[in-house]
Amino acid sequence: MKRQFFVSVVTGFVAMLLVLTPSPGAAQGTDLSAAQIIKRVDENAAFTSAHFESTMVIRTGRRELVKEMETYSDGEGNGLVTFHNPADRGTKYLKLGDELWMYFPDADDLVKISGHMLRQGFMGSDFSYEDTLESSRMQELYDVTLVGTEPCGDETCYILDAVAKEGVQVTYAKRRMWIDADLFVARREELFAVGGRLLKVADVEKVEVIDGRPFATQITMQDLLRRGSSTTLTLESVAFGIDIPQDLFSLRSLIR
Repeated sequence: MKRQFFVSVVTGFVAMLLVLTPSPGAAQGTDLSAAQIIKRVDENAAFTSAHFESTMVIRTGRRELVKEMETYSDGEGNGLVTFHNPADRGTKYLKLGDELWMYFPDADDLVKISGHMLRQGFMGSDFSYEDTLESSRMQELYDVTLVGTEPCGDETCYILDAVAKEGVQVTYAKRRMWIDADLFVARREELFAVGGRLLKVADVEKVEVIDGRPFATQITMQDLLRRGSSTTLTLESVAFGIDIPQDLFSLRSLIR
């Protein structure tokens, strides 16, 4: 199955939440186990090729920055993001499997993002470069338990605790997720460090039906280590199953 790199509620190219129309019998109140719920979430977060146009609003105190992006993805862990807002026009981000690259046109500089740089905020946002790297399914990375259910606005959500499997390298040691009991899309997620410290909180604020299926189109991430900071990612347009040039996901594409 082809799938976009996973981010349960962390989206855009970092946090794209694809969910399919719920199949019969999947309505809230059905007696499902944690394994069955997370399997549905994993199965729903899959697509082939895609094109997105999006905006990213970064708020730090009273300061607000707006980034405009265009994203191509092949659904297999490769993605290209090009920035179009005046301050960042021509800056590009390329994900090739487990490698991350940035191109800065003003300096004509190509940089590989690695080591401690992965923990930094992507373009100054509350999303880190590291957030983009987890491409495996949740059930392959975490042991998941069902805590219970509770209202999520007008919906009912399953509450799942996910703890990293032994020996598996992940960005966050623990996740607590609120999963829509009808749509099997994450509505909220809390991300924790190894020691139990809450690092980030992500909320899905808008879900739209696109091509007959629910899709998260607006997400706000808060990095709790950055006081007064939040980032809202909004998808303005979405297209699936598009034709992508064979050489688009290459280092050559960054500098042309």
